[in-house]
Amino acid sequence: MSAQASYYVPEQSRWPIVASLSLFLLAFGAGTTINGFSGQGDTGLGLVLLLLGALMMGIILVGWFGNVISESRAGLYSAQMDRSFRWGMSWFIFSEVMFFAAFFGALFYVRTLAVPWLGGEGERGISQMLWPGFVAEWPLMNPPSESIQGPQALVDPWHIPLLNTVLLITSSFTITLAHHALLRDARTAVARWLLATILLGVVFIGFQAYEYVEAYTRLGLTLNAGIYGATFFILTGFHGLHVTLGTLMLVVILLRVLKGHFDSQHHFGFEGVAWYWHFVDVVWIGLFLFVYVI
Repeated sequence: MSAQASYYVPEQSRWPIVASLSLFLLAFGAGTTINGFSGQGDTGLGLVLLLLGALMMGIILVGWFGNVISESRAGLYSAQMDRSFRWGMSWFIFSEVMFFAAFFGALFYVRTLAVPWLGGEGERGISQMLWPGFVAEWPLMNPPSESIQGPQALVDPWHIPLLNTVLLITSSFTITLAHHALLRDARTAVARWLLATILLGVVFIGFQAYEYVEAYTRLGLTLNAGIYGATFFILTGFHGLHVTLGTLMLVVILLRVLKGHFDSQHHFGFEGVAWYWHFVDVVWIGLFLFVYVI
């Protein structure tokens, strides 16, 4: 087969431009909603745009990936396309690594550099410019007045966070067992291990939602609770979003397995989701250590 014949060129598609519009609505709506919580934006408008963008993205994912699945099942893809998918997923996960690296970097900067400087460490100390009694410790829990609300207590890492850590580590084993079962063409075992992974992800999301309710209602830990509250919810919230997306991806893969898709030789759709799930698990271990424990 010639190189030209083995290189698949898809037809023109409307999905990329619609996806760009959806991402714009998601970003603009999320920013407007968050600013609205602090009185600097229209929360209602932001929430509408956010939900509209999310709805559009859901439709896009169903339609776009449906087209890809149909093309794959029709035998249109070659070894070159398989390599392209693998490189694409690899770069996507790398971009996600850099995404979380930026937030971990912000946390490191605040804890290791900014707070000690504000407390008077070295020549950069400017504690005299702050309020009396300022203590340079992490997290910052001694606001100068009642008008600035700091967290009243911290989330105990050895209860729900530890349980969530066990859940995600266990899910890495179950998705790996599902992969090995697929390599043996043991489809019933694949479905069972995938279902176990999905249930572990759902339980994780449920516990994190419960933790957020407890943080807001009992601990005074909110988005307005200073830099600690902001970094806590940004890091754990974005990770929770990734777990939610990963769980939805696993549901799609399970449905495809039940419909007879994939075999021991051709199953990159399964592998790509497994890569993503392992990435989510590794990020959580970092979050557990640097946000909850240390």
